[in-house]
Amino acid sequence: MSTGKEQLDVEEDFVAADTDEAAEAPVEVAKTNLSKRRTIDNLLEERRLQKQLADYDFDL
Repeated sequence: MSTGKEQLDVEEDFVAADTDEAAEAPVEVAKTNLSKRRTIDNLLEERRLQKQLADYDFDL
């Protein structure tokens, strides 16, 4: 059990490596994922519309 009075070692000279690169990378991944999701959504919509067209009764 901890008494709460123990000294913790902290590295004060920590520097984040390439903060500019780290900030840009998730945006590109998010754009790629969004693009993939839109492509999948479009394919599913097209499949749904083709099914509706195939099921449509043309002999009204």
